[in-house]
Amino acid sequence: METDFSALAAEFSRLSNTRRVGRVASVGAATIEVEGLTRHARIGDQVEVASARGERLGGEVVALDAARARAMAYGPIDGVAVGDAVALTGRAGVHPDISWTGRVVDAFGQPLDGRPLRAGAASADPRAAAPAPATRKGLGARLATGLAVFDTMLPLARGQRIGIFAGSGVGKSTLLADLARGIEADVVVLALIGERGRELRDFVDHVLGPEGMARSVVIAATSDQAPLIKRRAAWMAMAVAETFRDQGRHVLLLIDSLTRFAEAHREIALTTGEAPSLRGFPPSVANLIAALCERAGPGPSGKGDITGVFSVLVAGSDMEEPVADIARGVLDGHVVLDRDIAERGRFPAVDVRRSVSRSLPRIASAEENVLILRARRILTTYENAALMIRTGLYVAGSDPAIDEAARLWPALDACFTERSPGVDRSFARLGEILEGTTAVTGAG
Repeated sequence: METDFSALAAEFSRLSNTRRVGRVASVGAATIEVEGLTRHARIGDQVEVASARGERLGGEVVALDAARARAMAYGPIDGVAVGDAVALTGRAGVHPDISWTGRVVDAFGQPLDGRPLRAGAASADPRAAAPAPATRKGLGARLATGLAVFDTMLPLARGQRIGIFAGSGVGKSTLLADLARGIEADVVVLALIGERGRELRDFVDHVLGPEGMARSVVIAATSDQAPLIKRRAAWMAMAVAETFRDQGRHVLLLIDSLTRFAEAHREIALTTGEAPSLRGFPPSVANLIAALCERAGPGPSGKGDITGVFSVLVAGSDMEEPVADIARGVLDGHVVLDRDIAERGRFPAVDVRRSVSRSLPRIASAEENVLILRARRILTTYENAALMIRTGLYVAGSDPAIDEAARLWPALDACFTERSPGVDRSFARLGEILEGTTAVTGAG
C-alpha cells in the first residue's frame, strides 16, 4: 500500500535554519518596540520574544517606522525587558486538511483537544483577497435548511452570505447550530470568536452535538485571548473554507461573531494610532468587514462555493450601530432575531417582517413568491393592528384585512417554529395556512 508523504514533505520544506534577531527597545502597556528588524519585517509578520528568564512570547508586527518595529503580543507581556532578543519568524501560514473535520483548533491551526493534527500539503493565506468578480459564478440552487421559516420566507441559496442579527439570550447560538446540522454542505467551518471558555465544550458537545461535529471544523478564540488572536481566528476560518472550496467542495461557513472580530480590530487599530470615528470604531473597520465577507460566496468557475452565515451582536436591538450597518450593506440578506418574540417562547425568534433574503425573488417560483408576499402582507397587517386587537379596541368586522390577519396569524406564527419536512412540503403547509384550511399545530 502506498503512503502519501506529501504533507510531511511540505512540512519539511517550511522549516528554516536561520532567523533574524532584534532587541526590545521599549515596552508599553500593550506594545513592544523592537530595534534591528525594520529592514526585514513586514506588517503581519510574527515575532518571538525570548526573555532572560527563558520564557518565550509570540507576537505580531503591527506598525513600522525607519528605526523600530512595533509588535503586539499574543499573551501578557509580564517579564519582557529592554534588551530581550526578538526573533522574526515570518508570516504564519495555514495548512488545512480535510482530516480536520470533527476537530477543534485554535487561530493558528493547532489542536485544542490534545490529539495530533495533520497539516495539509497546501498553504493558504489567512488574508487572501476575494476571487476576481468577473470569474465568480452566480448564486446556486436553493438549500434545504431543516427550518420552515428559512425554507419558505427566507430562502438560502448556495453561495449566499447572510447575517444573523441578535442581542444576547435570544437563541443565536442554537440557531447557528441548527443551521450547521441542517444546511446541505460537504463540510462546515465554524469560527467561535470571543466566546467564554467554559461555553466552548458545551457548544461542541451539546449545542452542535455529534451530528454537527462529524462534518465540522471548529476554530476557537476565547474571550480572554489577545485581540490579535481573535481577529486571526476569523481569517483562519475563512482560509480553511477557501481551501476546501478550491478542492471543489461546498462549504458552510459560520462566523460567530462579526462584531467581536470588529472589536478586536478596533483595539489593534487604536493601539497603532488610528483615530476612532464610528462610535469608537476606526475608519478601517468598514473595509475590514467587507474584505472578510467578500471572500465568502460563489467560487470561481470549476471550484466549489462558500455559503456564509455571519452573526452580528446588536446591543439593545440597535440595527444602526456601525458593525450592523456595515454588515447589512455587504451581505446578501439579514435575519433579525427579536427579544419580544423569544420572550413569548417562539424559537427561532426570527422577526420575518424585518428580515430579508436577497436571493428572492429569483430563487423561488412564481407561485412561491405569491405565497411569500401574501404572508408578509398578513404579518404586517397584524403587527400594525396588534396593539388594538390585544387591548380590545378593535371591533371585529371593521376591516376585512385585519380580520383575516387576526384569524391567520396564530397558525403563521406557529409555522415559523416548525422543523421543515422539505422545501416543497413547507410551502404546501404555508399555502394551507393562507387558505385557512389548516389548524395551529405549534406553540406561539
